[in-house]
Amino acid sequence: MKKIANVFRLYRASILFVVGITLLWEFWVWVRGVERYLLPPPSLVFRTLVTRWPVIWPNAQVTFVEVIFGFLLGITIGLAAAIVMSRSLALHRTFYPLVVASQTFPKEALAPLFIVLIGVGLAPKVLIAALISFFPTAINTARGLRSCDPMAVDLFRAMSATRRQMFWRLELPSAVPFIFTGLKMSATLSVIGAVVGEFVGASQGLGYLTQKGIDELQTDLMFASLIVLGAMGVILFSVVELMERLGFRRFTEPASVL
Repeated sequence: MKKIANVFRLYRASILFVVGITLLWEFWVWVRGVERYLLPPPSLVFRTLVTRWPVIWPNAQVTFVEVIFGFLLGITIGLAAAIVMSRSLALHRTFYPLVVASQTFPKEALAPLFIVLIGVGLAPKVLIAALISFFPTAINTARGLRSCDPMAVDLFRAMSATRRQMFWRLELPSAVPFIFTGLKMSATLSVIGAVVGEFVGASQGLGYLTQKGIDELQTDLMFASLIVLGAMGVILFSVVELMERLGFRRFTEPASVL
């Protein structure tokens, strides 16, 4: 109970805001007499979340697998791209515009292409999630690796530090706050990427359920699926934030050359 009280105290403003919006939504729908297929009241949405949970849960598991694999693949490529761009100014000028350009393509248009090339299944959704989530990690990490204190750089060079020592003992520790900022953004974007892939071609997943709810005017099912998607994004974001808190102190300060 004490832990629950601490959580409520920490997020009290957010919880009260959500409760207030929910009550206002419920009141407005019933007073205005809005049709349920247009805008269901929150009470109906939560009832659907409970009664249709045997249907929602298996689809949530499918989406969660897509999100996790897409997130891991995206941040791996993002970190690798950032390290490559940080090696020299020429590499940065070569690859940075390509990284930015990769985000200008509409993902809804790329999803059918991936399905044609790879086929229907897990892979296209993972690739879309990875494509969306790799960008924040790549950009933030690249910026962090190039944000070292110039005086610290001169000190390391004066002490004849190797390029590897510069990276592991100075550049990487300096980039840690930027890296985790990118990871937290990627965590939420990977959920969006998986859902975009499911919108285009899928027979299961929360994106599929959401689209089904829209097509069949089951807006209560659509909102219930969106709630689970939101919870999924919050959980993944919280895991990354917890990792940051547990490991941040170790890498916060650049190490000495020795």
